[in-house]
Amino acid sequence: MELSVWLAFFAASWAISISPGAGAVAAMSAGLNHGFARGYFMSFGLIAGLMTQVVVVALGLGALIAASSLAFALIKWLGVAYLVWLGVRQWRAPATPLVTRSDAGGPVSRRALMLRGWMVNAVNPKGTVFLLAVVPQFLDLAQPLASQYLTIGATLAFTDLVIMGAYTALASRLLRLLRTPGQMRALNRAFGSLFVAVALLLATFKRAT
Repeated sequence: MELSVWLAFFAASWAISISPGAGAVAAMSAGLNHGFARGYFMSFGLIAGLMTQVVVVALGLGALIAASSLAFALIKWLGVAYLVWLGVRQWRAPATPLVTRSDAGGPVSRRALMLRGWMVNAVNPKGTVFLLAVVPQFLDLAQPLASQYLTIGATLAFTDLVIMGAYTALASRLLRLLRTPGQMRALNRAFGSLFVAVALLLATFKRAT
């Protein structure tokens, strides 16, 4: 991949990462509920899910998913159901201010956070279709594709590490402001509603014809 092409993709990847979506909501939810140090592990899972999408597209399976109505619908509704489940969990999360919680209460493990993040991105067919639409514009078909996909994956991973980390840090700073159960309950329900809203948006996403 030529430097000028990579710079163009690098700029595009920032816009892709910054744009609000299920990943951003998941990162902020993790920061809100677990603080930055633990919540940032959600970002690693989100990136793993994104890399799964890149591999799927690189292997050509993305085109099959985009072209097959049944495969697309199955993956889409699995993603919708998972986001709704996350929203319900967040809505019903304890209203105890996080600044007073102790680790003795059994915090969510880092591995579990990574798995949740992976699921958010890996079962999102909108991401597959988006990558199929964007990535080919930056590929030189006369050159080996494997190295180009590695460059694309590494670039997306880097920008997501930064942006999702910023979302996590922003939400974690809210911990200092959460002093009452009522405030915590309101924020839990706000994030729960955001998950459901993203799920509804995904439900309206249609396969390009």
